[in-house]
Amino acid sequence: MKKEIITTVFEYSIDSPELSSEDKALISRAIEITKNSYSPYSNFSVGAALLLENGEVVVGSNQENAAYPSGLCAERVALFYANSQFPQSAVQTIAIAAKTKQSLIAKPVPPCGACRQVMLETEMRFQKPIKIILISKTNIQIIESAKQLLPLNFEKEMLE
Repeated sequence: MKKEIITTVFEYSIDSPELSSEDKALISRAIEITKNSYSPYSNFSVGAALLLENGEVVVGSNQENAAYPSGLCAERVALFYANSQFPQSAVQTIAIAAKTKQSLIAKPVPPCGACRQVMLETEMRFQKPIKIILISKTNIQIIESAKQLLPLNFEKEMLE
């Protein structure tokens, strides 16, 4: 049996002097939008801010429901809105922040599998990588492409 190794590379930053002013603004928006989360069951608020190729910034927050599958993650709220309002504009960057009632969480939280698939499909649709910035109380992780988060992915060619 042949074995393959899959490696994901990302950058870590405790402070963010190397981040662009656009990235810093996006991080602030992601943190700010966690306040709009509707998360009475988990008390886990997530905010996502997208920078589109056309310069627009789109935000989303997680929306829970007592019937858990009926809710939606912040990342998909923002991505679906961006794709419906600006269908010709690629997503350049997504910043994601999560917090409890008290504060930002201690370690960056990566997107769930469903959000990873939607990010990857958005990348493939526009044939451009999406930079992902994961935010926590103590540091920031930067991933250069959704493909890095989902290396063994389901693609539309598999449906043919």
